[in-house]
Amino acid sequence: MIPTSGSLSRGKMSQLGMTLEMIQFEHTVFALPFALMGAVLAQEGVPGGRTLLWIVLAMVSARSAAMTFNRLADQAYDARNPRTSSRPLVTRRLSRSFAWGFLVCNGALFILSAAMLNRLAFILSFPVLALILGYSYAKRFTWGAHFLLGASLGCAPLGAWIAVRGDFNSPPLLLGLAVLCWTAGFDVIYACQDIDFDRREGLHSIPRRWGVARALFFARLLHVFMLLALVAVGRILSLGSLYYAGVGVTGLLLAYEHSLVRADDLSRVNRAFFTVNGCISMLLFAMTLADRLRAG
Repeated sequence: MIPTSGSLSRGKMSQLGMTLEMIQFEHTVFALPFALMGAVLAQEGVPGGRTLLWIVLAMVSARSAAMTFNRLADQAYDARNPRTSSRPLVTRRLSRSFAWGFLVCNGALFILSAAMLNRLAFILSFPVLALILGYSYAKRFTWGAHFLLGASLGCAPLGAWIAVRGDFNSPPLLLGLAVLCWTAGFDVIYACQDIDFDRREGLHSIPRRWGVARALFFARLLHVFMLLALVAVGRILSLGSLYYAGVGVTGLLLAYEHSLVRADDLSRVNRAFFTVNGCISMLLFAMTLADRLRAG
């Protein structure tokens, strides 16, 4: 039977749906608010609609490309890990050719979005794309992979600042550092689940190198550095009480996140990883926006 155009379209939509599920598209909420936060701070208010549109497209396409590449690069590992063995690429419900096409389209959209913003954003889009894709191989060589993931997400507020102003200085660098520490911290927590698998496969992580208890302590330390960097951003930019209230509540949420996990009980890692961190990014953006609007 010759497939009809309708059945082909339904097949492609099914593949697209599985791809979005595979990369957990809804978790774009982790980094997107920080990109918007960087844009608001650079503009000292709300940037124009055109700029916001291209920032959002750049952010979403960059994350989609990075996550798809990660799933392609790790397919063999995912097949051997009980936690990830049901992913669509592993079970062959999703074809590698479709995933590669999705990756190429999103990589191209990211570069186009950067080009539509300004020249510096366009130039930097190439090394940024190399960073966010290259992270997928880091765990094979170094326990510092957590920091490369953090740097990948830390590019979000820095890139948004550049998109608005066409240059950068200490505030967006500090904000990027805050995101780096935040991301590396919760990635260390998440990696504690795979410590036995990492040992078997020869993969590297902070939990594998120093054990779960020390890894959780290190994650707490990273989140303290995040708060200090956020305070430094506020002081340099003379931000107001609403911003600092957001930083304070973020500290409470981080404390709650760490209360959910212990070296002998990792059963609530997903709750800490997904729910709490999604709240943190959205809260900080909302309070930063409110602070800038009040000041304006």
